[in-house]
Amino acid sequence: MDTTDVLIVGAGPTGLTLGIDLARRGVAARLVERADALFPGSRGKGIQPRTQEVFDDLGVIDAVRASGGPYPDRMVWRDGERVGEESMFERFEPDAGTPYPAPLMVPQWRTQEILYARLTELGGKAAFGREVTGLTQDADGVDVAFADGTTVRARHVVAADGGRSGIRRALGVGMTGETVDPAPFVVADLRVRGLDRSHWHAFPAADDSALGLCPLAGTEEFQMAARLPVGSEPDVTEDGVRELVARYTHLAASDVTEVRWASEFRPRAALADRFRVGRVFLAGDAAHVHSPAGGQGLNTSVQDAYNLGWKLDAVLRGAPESLLNTYEEERRANAAAVLELSTGVHRGEVRRGRATVQLGVGYRESSLSAETRTEPGRVRAGDRAPDAEIPGGRLFDLFRGPHWTLLGAAAAPRAGVRTLPSAPRSYGPGVFLVRPDGYVGWAGETATEDLAAYLDSVLGG
Repeated sequence: MDTTDVLIVGAGPTGLTLGIDLARRGVAARLVERADALFPGSRGKGIQPRTQEVFDDLGVIDAVRASGGPYPDRMVWRDGERVGEESMFERFEPDAGTPYPAPLMVPQWRTQEILYARLTELGGKAAFGREVTGLTQDADGVDVAFADGTTVRARHVVAADGGRSGIRRALGVGMTGETVDPAPFVVADLRVRGLDRSHWHAFPAADDSALGLCPLAGTEEFQMAARLPVGSEPDVTEDGVRELVARYTHLAASDVTEVRWASEFRPRAALADRFRVGRVFLAGDAAHVHSPAGGQGLNTSVQDAYNLGWKLDAVLRGAPESLLNTYEEERRANAAAVLELSTGVHRGEVRRGRATVQLGVGYRESSLSAETRTEPGRVRAGDRAPDAEIPGGRLFDLFRGPHWTLLGAAAAPRAGVRTLPSAPRSYGPGVFLVRPDGYVGWAGETATEDLAAYLDSVLGG
């Protein structure tokens, strides 16, 4: 029987991110995808600042930024006339700890191409046309069956196979949620004549339905997103998409010169009841399904993978198995909060901006967060470790890579920990141990025996 340490099911942003993280750690991992190729649409086009920091660490930020651009302001049209312009985001001033202060627009298909190229550069591979039909697990591993009759045995399996996850259903894990909007939506990638590419064009109708045409940065295409009247049946054929543009805008159907991809959906918010069943983990849309409003789904999914990667590697190297329990502990709580946020954005209750950039996502309540100072400063255990200027460069340069980092001590308590003798002043007083995923795990007055004990408890003595 074919074997591997980690089998990742699904080659979307979640699976590709996890594949990259495991590949750079030297973990024997395999990525399989039911479809015959990478997803072709622009659907998840917003890359939030926190995800840009993840991509920096994974070595793809330059390619991502070169392929995208900023979000344009929205231009509202009525009866063929421009009637108003507004910013898509609440503006806020970033601080020195935030190297990527604004969301970036990159079509999902392009983000996935970049991630896939990085995966192959690191020696990883993805097998397409590989449909999982079932799995069974025991105390030592998971046997995964495929439609072609083959079987793979893995020590751990990660289900990154989307909102209709077959693995989630096979595990019997339910999803709890709600319909965010009763109206059907159509999203499509198309080319169109007669609109400038410096605005996100909005065409509201009197019945609360609407159509938007957003120029996709780095391409010649627009993303169309249409909220249709409640009870209507979407037509996602090329002619159907052209008819929608003609119905809602001053453009003619013939002004749509190409329809590259189209799909329908009904916004919902749902959270898996569990993120872990034995040796199988749910990540990305398999674990949580969002409204696309606010650009939270892809970003939350990438951070699932980023949280899980270092923990799988550590356990495969001898860390206590209980470390894997912290994946669900940390990520399910955050996914629940982000689901509430994205639903609020969809319903107009929350503005895009400071709340949606995901820089405030943290794990202060996690069992992995040890704050031992009597008077903690601004940065505490469980918080995202912000960037800062340090001698010779930036703090994120020191963080980059699959290691732990100790700030405020000259000597490392064990191998595999990089050190900086003094923590940046912006962190406040103390010593800070930063996890491989960029969060403070332990914070203390000085580097004490408690620090070594903490690392032993997480990684094994």
